[in-house]
Amino acid sequence: MPLSTASAPSSAPDQASPGRAAPASGALLVVGFVLLSLNTRVAFGQVGPLAPVAGWGQGTVTVLGLLPPLCMGLFAPLGALARRRIGEERGLFWASVLLVVGALLRTAGLPGLYAGTVLVGIAVAVVNVLIPVFVRARFAPRRIGTMMGVYALAMGAGSAVVAALVAPVADAWSWRAAIGLAVLPAVLAAAGMAPQLRVERRIPAAAARVRRRPVGRTALAWSLTAFFGIQTLVFYATLAWLPSILVDAGLSRTAAGTDQAVLILGLAVGGFLAPVLAAPRADQRPHLLAVVAVCVLGLLGIVLAPATGAPLWAGILGIGMGGGQALAAVLFARRGTDHDHVAALSTMAQTCGYLLAATGPALTAALHSATGSWTAPLLTMVGLLLAGSVLSLRAGHDARP
Repeated sequence: MPLSTASAPSSAPDQASPGRAAPASGALLVVGFVLLSLNTRVAFGQVGPLAPVAGWGQGTVTVLGLLPPLCMGLFAPLGALARRRIGEERGLFWASVLLVVGALLRTAGLPGLYAGTVLVGIAVAVVNVLIPVFVRARFAPRRIGTMMGVYALAMGAGSAVVAALVAPVADAWSWRAAIGLAVLPAVLAAAGMAPQLRVERRIPAAAARVRRRPVGRTALAWSLTAFFGIQTLVFYATLAWLPSILVDAGLSRTAAGTDQAVLILGLAVGGFLAPVLAAPRADQRPHLLAVVAVCVLGLLGIVLAPATGAPLWAGILGIGMGGGQALAAVLFARRGTDHDHVAALSTMAQTCGYLLAATGPALTAALHSATGSWTAPLLTMVGLLLAGSVLSLRAGHDARP
């Protein structure tokens, strides 16, 4: 499948293969989709709350914060390859199996934590690329916004529950036991996706294929990449360092972990609302600017009143970041002209965007070390978001005829 973009209008229909139903919404499909969605950020949300409890140094936290986006960027093309070779249903199932293996390996001491995080990052890279294609192919057009909202809501809810539990479990037993909390939902996700192996592969008709310009030569793809990359950089930098920022501001470790859970709960709320509100519209630019504004408000609140208003600012920031993450998936689905184009846009934006985002935790740590304060990294994130809001505007609407 070439990484390319079409000049055809975004309403161009995809060709369904014989023997496969058009958009489906059966109970097994929805259950499997939700269970998989619950797992896509669980492992990554454990590091921030555990860092103060486990006594990990800055280097360990930086590496654990860098590995997920780095792996998701490097291995995003694997999602497109899996779709081409085995189809999105089988690709998502085998990614869920890899999630189980990675979650188990993460409990095997610090080396296992690093190696397991890599495996989880690879699995989530595949899921991230395939989900927008899967939703567009398997659900009715009017359901796309709702299902992308369900995806983000489940993703945030799963992460929030685990983030709230890891510190108490680590205090009572060990950080390995706390890391092990991710194993059960991973197993449930694999079981939930197993019924999709019965779905017949969808092979696009040769006549439906359109000659396209490479996506890397289009303003749309780069605008999508700018929006996704900057939003994701802020997401991973915050996820890695917010508890440490709050502990340095005078909060207890438990309170900082709770505020991290509030942040992730906000991710679920924003992640549900943004696609539901944005997907039915032809123009998503107002929604794009709104999520940037909410993120900026949350970051400035943490700068100005980190101790007194931490839950409020964490919740606001979570809503903005969750909205930004979920809105990106809507933009892939809305701007793509067919399933191949959606996959191509998603692959490019996530490859480049996650590699950019991988610098976030390290950049945050470097600015903190250089200035002795968290103000400089937080204000740098604000500046990046504002710049990104301008660069991202093309991604918010269809090309004019």
